[in-house]
Amino acid sequence: MKSVSKNCKAESLKVYAVTDRHWTGEQTLMEQVELALQGGATFVQLREKHLSDEEFLAEAIEMKVLCAKYNVPFVINDNVQVAIDCDADGVHVGQSDMEAGNVRTALGPDKIIGVSAQTVEQALLAQERGADYLGVGAVFPTGSKDDADEVGHDVLKEICEAVEIPVVAIGGITRDNVIELAGTGIDGISVISAIFGKPDIKAATEDLVAQTETMLKA
Repeated sequence: MKSVSKNCKAESLKVYAVTDRHWTGEQTLMEQVELALQGGATFVQLREKHLSDEEFLAEAIEMKVLCAKYNVPFVINDNVQVAIDCDADGVHVGQSDMEAGNVRTALGPDKIIGVSAQTVEQALLAQERGADYLGVGAVFPTGSKDDADEVGHDVLKEICEAVEIPVVAIGGITRDNVIELAGTGIDGISVISAIFGKPDIKAATEDLVAQTETMLKA
C-alpha cells in the first residue's frame, strides 16, 4: 500500500461509505451516515442522482458538518459545482464525468479528487492528471450500478502495482467476500449496501471494518 497524495491519506480510505437514499426507510440519510461514522467508516461520499442542485447542496452542507464532527473526509459524487459551493473535502468523478485535470483546475490544489478506473491506462492517466486516489471496480457483481463492468482481481492488482496513489476497490463487496481481495494491493474498500442495506448500520460497519483490517493485513 502506498500513497503520494498530499490531500488524501491511504488509511482514510479503509472503509469508504457511499450514500444511497434507497436504503433510508424510516431513518434519514443523516441518521444513517452518522451510524456508519459511529461504526468506524473512514470516508464518506454523498451520491445523489435525482435531487436538484439546490437540494443536493443543502444536504451536502449538512453532511459536511456531520463528517467534520468525526474528522472523516467528505466528498461529493460527480457534481463539481456542489463540491465547490459546500466547500467539501473533494469530489469523485467517473470516466464519463469531468476529466480529472479540469476538476483539479476547478477545485484547486488542496482538495481530494477521486477517479473511477477500470484499466491500467485509465489509472495512469488519472494519476497523471492529478487524481488523489482511484476507485477500481466492479470487483464483484453489483446491483448498485446497472452499467458497472466487472474488473478481475488480476487487473485490480496490476492497477495497484502501476500507480503510486491509493486504490479503493468498489462494487459488490460484502463482509463475507472482502477477504478475497487480500494481496491485491488495495488500500481500502468502497461500499453502499454492505453498510446502508443492513438493519443495524453501526454494527455492520464495525464488522466490515474488522473484516477489512484482516484482509489488508493478510
